[in-house]
Amino acid sequence: MHISQIRQQLKEVPIFKELSADEMDPIVEIAQPRFFKNKMYAFMQGDPLDRVFFIYSGKVKIYKTDSSGREQIVSVLESGEMFPHAGFFRKGQYPAHAEIMEDTQMIIVPISKFEEILVAYPELSIKLFRVLGEKIVDLQARLEEQILHNTYEQIIMLLLRLCKTNGEKSEQGFKLTTHFTNKEFANMIGTSRETVSRTINHLKKKDYLSLDSDGYYLIDHEKLHQELF
Repeated sequence: MHISQIRQQLKEVPIFKELSADEMDPIVEIAQPRFFKNKMYAFMQGDPLDRVFFIYSGKVKIYKTDSSGREQIVSVLESGEMFPHAGFFRKGQYPAHAEIMEDTQMIIVPISKFEEILVAYPELSIKLFRVLGEKIVDLQARLEEQILHNTYEQIIMLLLRLCKTNGEKSEQGFKLTTHFTNKEFANMIGTSRETVSRTINHLKKKDYLSLDSDGYYLIDHEKLHQELF
């Protein structure tokens, strides 16, 4: 990956978008491009937290495992996103696994060197806090979904959320750009694969969602939203 590509990709990340070329220079200097093949891990839960990743192309699944080995998917990240978001302000270990879902090109920034840049450019810290604030709001919304809504409603809310985070506009409403299995849906909200399967089949019968010829979900966002309200 050329320096110009690294610069361009970092400029797509929200916290860097408004920086001038001169302000970007020290960040580009410490950035390290790296290619990851499908099924590799960028890091494992419990590894020393010393780097932050920016996705140039590809997809990465972030998930946690408990003591019994059960998987809880936190998110599926795509091009232009960074992770872990708390990396710049957290010491210790990575709080989750980062598994590569398809061949992925990433830009890696060592936290220790980036912290020096944050000191030199305080406005970067402010932008970083704004991004973290958005993530906190999202996590609060997910917690409310768990507390205030039944499983059927949680599955619908998950599909609506994925339209925003892993979807693109289509004729039917939205097309999910990642292949998700019922087990993966279940692992995102802490329910069983069977429950998700029944709900998905029910929503298909109501023509709220379908699969295209390549196995991607097509979701009628408006009808699905109306199902909740």
